[in-house]
Amino acid sequence: MIESRVQAGLSQKEVAKKMGTSQPAVARLESGNRPSLRSLERYAKAVGRKLEIHLVAP
Repeated sequence: MIESRVQAGLSQKEVAKKMGTSQPAVARLESGNRPSLRSLERYAKAVGRKLEIHLVAP
């Protein structure tokens, strides 16, 4: 996630503004703190990405 944000040239504060949340909330997302699917979708959109989820066989 951090790599996507950095590649987009955005700070955590800028991503937070685009998501309509706080910078500490973005920091928690980036630390892998069990984000909701909705939060991941909003983050992806904020950094100009698309969220895709794939189920794969072990």
